[in-house]
Amino acid sequence: MDATGKPAEIIGRGKGLLGAIFALFFMCLMAMPANAQTFTADWTNLGVGSIQGVSSGSSVTAGPRTVTITHQQITDGGPFTNFYGTEMLDYYNGTIGTQTGTLLYTMDNDTFDPDDRFETIYTFSGTVNNLQFSLAHVDSTGSPRSDGITIEYRNGAGAWQNIRSSPTLYTLGPVVGNAMLSGTQGFVGTGSAGGLASTTGNIDVNFGATTVTEVRITYHFGQNQAGDPAGNVQYVGLSDFTFQAPGTLVSDLSLAKSVSNSTPASGTAVNYTLQLTNSASSVADSNVQVQDILPAGFAFTSASGYGSYNSITGIWTVPAIAAGQTRTITIFGTVAAPNGTTITNYAEVISQTNFDTDSTPNNGSGTEDDDATASFTTTGTRSAGTPPTLTCPSGNTLFDWNSPSVVWASGSFNNSYNVTNIGNVNFALSNTGGTWEDSSPVDNSSNTSNLATTEQSLYQNLQFTTRFQTAATVITLPTAVPGLQIRVFDIDFNANDFADKLTVTGNFNGAPVTPILTNGVANYVVGNSAIGDAGSGSTSADGDVYVTFSSPVDTVTLTYGNDAGTAPADPDGQAISIHDITFCNPVATLSVTKISSVLSDGVSGSNPKAIPSATVRYCILITNAGSGTATNISASDSLPPDTTYVAGTLQSSTGCSGTMTAEDDDATGADESDPFGMSFAGGTVTGTANSLAPGGAVAMIFNVTLD
Repeated sequence: MDATGKPAEIIGRGKGLLGAIFALFFMCLMAMPANAQTFTADWTNLGVGSIQGVSSGSSVTAGPRTVTITHQQITDGGPFTNFYGTEMLDYYNGTIGTQTGTLLYTMDNDTFDPDDRFETIYTFSGTVNNLQFSLAHVDSTGSPRSDGITIEYRNGAGAWQNIRSSPTLYTLGPVVGNAMLSGTQGFVGTGSAGGLASTTGNIDVNFGATTVTEVRITYHFGQNQAGDPAGNVQYVGLSDFTFQAPGTLVSDLSLAKSVSNSTPASGTAVNYTLQLTNSASSVADSNVQVQDILPAGFAFTSASGYGSYNSITGIWTVPAIAAGQTRTITIFGTVAAPNGTTITNYAEVISQTNFDTDSTPNNGSGTEDDDATASFTTTGTRSAGTPPTLTCPSGNTLFDWNSPSVVWASGSFNNSYNVTNIGNVNFALSNTGGTWEDSSPVDNSSNTSNLATTEQSLYQNLQFTTRFQTAATVITLPTAVPGLQIRVFDIDFNANDFADKLTVTGNFNGAPVTPILTNGVANYVVGNSAIGDAGSGSTSADGDVYVTFSSPVDTVTLTYGNDAGTAPADPDGQAISIHDITFCNPVATLSVTKISSVLSDGVSGSNPKAIPSATVRYCILITNAGSGTATNISASDSLPPDTTYVAGTLQSSTGCSGTMTAEDDDATGADESDPFGMSFAGGTVTGTANSLAPGGAVAMIFNVTLD
């Protein structure tokens, strides 16, 4: 037994203990066209441990095709069970003959019926030809048991075809013969296959030009025996599949990237050069797309070279590239990163017309030849920034995660808290991928910066599986505030692990508001993003980022993820904490404007003048440009001399044009609070409103005649 408790050797048929578990086989490869591409369905890529079962429905990708394996037991007498592995079909990583890593059919046939069998179907995602494989150790030991195999195929939904009907498709080893198995033409072992390196028990299959979409291999146990074979050691091995995919054109593309200056000063000009090469042994490719999303520390100015580059999507379109040809483009810009910052730029082929033998477009691997990086480090030294002082015209209110009234239930994603002077503030969390770890989101003391070890924050720990997945925290206020400030902990970096990126946006009445971000020692800021480029511990302030809004805002979104240029394709777990928030108390700011227009004068037609008897319309517009809601608003306007109010013309609206609502001339009735009210008395027009939200407006409109 080996260290796992599995048999380390196989009992050979009449050969005693052997040094491995089952047969590997000789592949009989026929000549193929010189320009044809052969693909291999490598069973190692199933990701199954040695002597571990291959589940029905498992699949492996081989070039442009996927091979899916389904299987079932068919019991006429039985029951029967597997012997060496955990299932009837297992993967084995040992070597026999010239093949390493096979599929193992294994059987404990102590209980026997000649019609017991195990059926496997190998389905290709598209047609293939020149399909080749071998079954090994199809033999008989002379004791009462003998392996039996049937092999069938079909193309599409047609009937199954038995390869026994086409002798040119197979070659049998010396100890393999023909037989009828459960009413089907098949093959049986007629003698011992001998040692593990022997190919005498092989069935070597080569379909040549015959196109195939499915192969059915059925293992029949203990054939041609008069009684119970009384043996628990029956097995055969299946090699990898090799094949060609009709109509598949192959272009092996590789990408190189360089930067003109690896140590530029902040604000200076630099350029990136991308070179896409198609190998000489390939065929021409077309409509290739390379994505180079420019890093935050680089400000794009222009691009020149072959094809076209879209700086918004980051896509370089290459219309055509011949075999052995290199296409080049240069991207120009300026350094936007602060001093002492390393900026890494990642580019990758994301689509191509032909198949690439050694790369997968748009998989973000970082290790294939169709992706490339280039880095520069700005000169000088970076230190932690000083956040701006938050100036609040009417004082401020602190939202404190240590407050007894603030509890975030572990794993919840939406909570609201009543904040004095503000109202109910809502926190909503979501993610575009990855999984939440460590009971997060939750308020705890996992990250405390340089504060007390009991200081709590909203902790978010995520296991991202791609560098493009993110988590978002949306903070929605019931009313806008003139400004706010948030401290975020632990925006940092760990090489080949993760590269934290925090992007913050704001809104006020639907319009975007840009915050000021202040960096720590372990991160740098470009625009409204902070990117980690050094390590920071959970009790260190090095990873701090301050977020400051110094103008009115009612919604804040903090998006957390990875920097695409420096994070690996599959980042590890990473975490941040959103600490306390200082809100400026809301303030209403009202302003009034008055405009007039001549409606008619009874003389001038379409171009009326302000002459006696003319009708003039006045609009008094009250707006709230502040961040707080104004309440109990009242405005009045005394008519100018030499004017007479036109009865019944009072109207209200949210502006001086558009839809208007008629108002009564007195100060009574439902129209006085719907939500604006107007009245006229003693030569004065009066308007009222119960409230006016930030960004809101109310207009009082009425007509007069000129005396």
